[in-house]
Amino acid sequence: MIVEAKNINFAYTKNGRQILNDVSLSLKEGEVMSILGPNGAGKSTLLNLIATLLTPDSGEILLCGKDTKKMKPKEVASILSYVPQTHTPAFSYTVFNFVLMGRAPKVGMFEKPKAEDFKLVEQVLEEVGIAKLADKPYTEISGGERQQATIARALVQEPKAILFDEPTAHLDFGNQIKTLRTIKHLSEKGYAVIMTTHNPDHAIMLGGTTAILDKKGKLTVGPAEEIITESTLKSVYDTKLKLSYFDEAGRLVCIPPNL
Repeated sequence: MIVEAKNINFAYTKNGRQILNDVSLSLKEGEVMSILGPNGAGKSTLLNLIATLLTPDSGEILLCGKDTKKMKPKEVASILSYVPQTHTPAFSYTVFNFVLMGRAPKVGMFEKPKAEDFKLVEQVLEEVGIAKLADKPYTEISGGERQQATIARALVQEPKAILFDEPTAHLDFGNQIKTLRTIKHLSEKGYAVIMTTHNPDHAIMLGGTTAILDKKGKLTVGPAEEIITESTLKSVYDTKLKLSYFDEAGRLVCIPPNL
């Protein structure tokens, strides 16, 4: 397994609300997992724990079979990269230099990027479809383009797994679809991918594994087609949602009620 969480418990304060309650999950190479749940359930907290930005009160996070408590940050970064919801840099880096910063875990403390680092950035920018933006300031490109640049930065890190925290939250509809296609493509290339989302349709489109994190901090994991049901969605969102098969889309579609 690339990523494993075993019996994770977490609360932000000693006597505070239990955010995660005996949470376990596992993810292998080429697998994609979508995590659904209501606001405040702890989806981002779970990603932060896996990324070692937080430490669980109990339980283990394993990357490629090794306990993250015994791993140095650079070792974690060689396996895992993290794409946050939003990113606002302090300086107006060019897109190329912003993506190049993803090579930091591979470059020695007193070393400069080498020719192969620059070449990899060029290749990834081309692959993600934003090579034409290389010389533009990151702060002056659109939200969708920033998301693609952040994904490119994660890719040049050469990880085995990528975490996406609500990657479509601030994007228009077209850029949401583009980002989901990119995530699907990454899983097909062998990356282990975990994505949090509020949109059941996104989890349906990606397929693979779906996890539901409820308000009590419990995580239910299984195949998307088994986990995403009308009764489950009703319990998650406290709203009656309809799942119907749409022939033209070739998949189930989540339909909200009339207003």
